[in-house]
Amino acid sequence: MTNIVRDSEVVEISEPPRFNYGEKVRAKRTIRNDGTYAGKEIGDILAKKGEEGYVVSIGTFLQQFYIYGVEFLESGNRVGMKRKELDAVIERDDEEDLPLPMELRRA
Repeated sequence: MTNIVRDSEVVEISEPPRFNYGEKVRAKRTIRNDGTYAGKEIGDILAKKGEEGYVVSIGTFLQQFYIYGVEFLESGNRVGMKRKELDAVIERDDEEDLPLPMELRRA
């Protein structure tokens, strides 16, 4: 059981999550089912590159990474994504710059 492959030696969960609940994000690449998404065949596309969605849950994986549950608008799929697979739709410098939901509706 010592052959677990980790992406890096960085422990992401020692810092606060990069994305927050309700934040609009974009997939950096096309995401396909690796066999862990129920109801879809292995290899089926779950989210296309550039598809936008909202963070609906935040969990952890291997006590190392945050996993962001993202509800994608176009496909309707809810997919677990790592930080490196996502971009914020609205860039921000810090927590103070995060717009409130009502501000997003006006934009």
